[in-house]
Amino acid sequence: MFPFPLLPSCETHDNRTVVLSRGARIPRHFPDTCCPLPSRTAATAVSLSRPGREEPSEPAAAQRRLPFFLVRSRHRHRALASSSSSGIRSRSSPAALHHPVLRARSSRATGGYDSPDYEPTLPVSEKSNPLTRDIDRASANCIVRMLQACDAQMFQEETDATYQRLLSDQVVKTVMEVARRVELILQDPQDSLVVLSGCGTSGRLAFLTASSFNRELRKLDQSLIYSYIIAGGDRALLSSQEDPEDDPELGMLSLKKVCEGKKQVLFIGISCGLSAPFVAGQLDFCLQHPEVYTPVLIGFNPTHQAKDEPIRGFTFTFRSVVQRMQELTKSQAAFLINPAVGPEAISGSSRMKGGSATKILLDVVLSAAHAAAFTNTPITYTGILQHMRAYEKTLDVTYAQSEGISTLVEAAGQSLRFGGRVCYLGWGSLAVLGLIDASECNPTFGADYEDVRGFMSGGYRQLSNNEGPLTSLGPQFCIAHEDFLRLVLPCLSDQDTVLLIYTHSDNVSEVAKLARRVREKTSNLHAVYHHADGDTAAAIHQGGINKLCSSALKITWPTPASGSLLHMQWELSTKLVLNAVSTGAHVLKGKIYQNHMIDVQVTNSKLYRRASRLLQKLCGHPESKCEEALLKAIYRADKLTLDIASSEITLHTHAARNRTKVVPLALVCLLTGWSLPEAESHLEQQPIIREAVEAWLS
Repeated sequence: MFPFPLLPSCETHDNRTVVLSRGARIPRHFPDTCCPLPSRTAATAVSLSRPGREEPSEPAAAQRRLPFFLVRSRHRHRALASSSSSGIRSRSSPAALHHPVLRARSSRATGGYDSPDYEPTLPVSEKSNPLTRDIDRASANCIVRMLQACDAQMFQEETDATYQRLLSDQVVKTVMEVARRVELILQDPQDSLVVLSGCGTSGRLAFLTASSFNRELRKLDQSLIYSYIIAGGDRALLSSQEDPEDDPELGMLSLKKVCEGKKQVLFIGISCGLSAPFVAGQLDFCLQHPEVYTPVLIGFNPTHQAKDEPIRGFTFTFRSVVQRMQELTKSQAAFLINPAVGPEAISGSSRMKGGSATKILLDVVLSAAHAAAFTNTPITYTGILQHMRAYEKTLDVTYAQSEGISTLVEAAGQSLRFGGRVCYLGWGSLAVLGLIDASECNPTFGADYEDVRGFMSGGYRQLSNNEGPLTSLGPQFCIAHEDFLRLVLPCLSDQDTVLLIYTHSDNVSEVAKLARRVREKTSNLHAVYHHADGDTAAAIHQGGINKLCSSALKITWPTPASGSLLHMQWELSTKLVLNAVSTGAHVLKGKIYQNHMIDVQVTNSKLYRRASRLLQKLCGHPESKCEEALLKAIYRADKLTLDIASSEITLHTHAARNRTKVVPLALVCLLTGWSLPEAESHLEQQPIIREAVEAWLS
């Protein structure tokens, strides 16, 4: 028996009785993740054990070198599998016992992640989220509800026992002060600069933000004051460039180059986990030159969880840099903005909540500064808080369309499962978010660049990146709609999913024209578009697009007081939708194990350490054994030479660049005791890891 209550079944999805206990039905799916929360008075305790078969004891599980939870989950899964209704994937974890969206609204919505006993060795940004346990077994609809619950954690209220939050008093006050520093530069821009810098998603959002606000300055005929830096240069905007993240000197040199000749620089470094050596090097450089630089750090871990590993060739660690900045915050010579927004839905994937919270903070800081400088709107505590609350409403408006988002997730998942592709065809800044989302799928899910691709109306002319067109670097850097028509459209089929992304302020007739071209090749065409309430100008063209599309997700917004705020809300909303589509599709494809990004590319020290920790957590073996299995998978060797075992991490990550399924192979070897060739053979036959291991158990 499992002494936990199960909620009554949902009439919408399944009204057939599986087990009766005191008149209460046992659900074929878990309504907590996709249906309104029913009364708990009818809840009951039942056993999910397979009839006639005892559950294995923990020692028995250990004898087979499998974690107890995995052996036990096999029996739970089988007990429900025969009765799962069509389209609903059975979920077997008692983690799904409370409605996650409602939990995320309450002060206890952390799901326990902020308890000192919950994964105590991991920083917040690397913990697994209790709200998404076993997301790898969820249906598309349940996946979207789980992501909604996780995103809602960004706006939790601070309590005495928890970390500071996005809406905490100190965070709001620091955002005010940074906005005032930007305002001063806007008022006197000569020889001044605001630099936004980061790695991966953080660097891409730095680019998007700097470009957007420079565009606003251009409209006002003002001096352009924003510049961006991304580790790996502009190619990192469109493809994963993990190595430069580990290079503090490269960070310093890139900052010096951008700021040459400037007398006043506000530097905003972004590192979600407070861990990127590239950003640490830039912050250290700022601290050494206080006469020019004022450093600001944005991240989402408490300062004591900043990475404290030595950086080769340097005397500082990220944590030591943070500690020096903390001292300077007292005199406002440096600023720290580091609210906890909770663990990611897919653990460690900071492209999601970390990226969303980064965008919110950057937008709020810079838009408040612009309003103060150009419309005489003072920067106030209430104003900052109201702007942040507007983004909270953005989540509500977006996830009110969860059924439509689920349709997109299911379509994209079907495409990826059967060897097809997902293409985003976008306009304006929403197209940039499509490019960003697509670029993140390779390092996060081990995806091929062809699996998820983004294309932009106007291509590089519209993108306006520092280095200009990058098409000479290869086909994955071809991003214009014309490139899509030339390279992708001829081989498009119903197996592929195409998603149009636009607003009614874009050229909707152009959208309709492209939609007709795509519809000639595939019926699997969908649209996501934003529409301001009362705007009827594009209605005729939109009607034609709706007829061409399998689904059209219309997100309607109330008429705003500020057009720029509305556009920033459209951007965040689009990011949430695209993150859900690409994440959900890869979950359905089997690229996630429980709620861990198991097929992560081990291409820098951060990802190497993350992979090692993940193996320890999932199999329970000592660190040394897990690292040995990881190295064997990297080098495809059943025995390690002394040279390999004694090499530095940088050599291992270099060797891993062209390897696939490194972590899955290591995990399967650890869980089953198979040799590397045996594990490779089984994963070829059954690429979904959990199912590969369960097949071995059977």
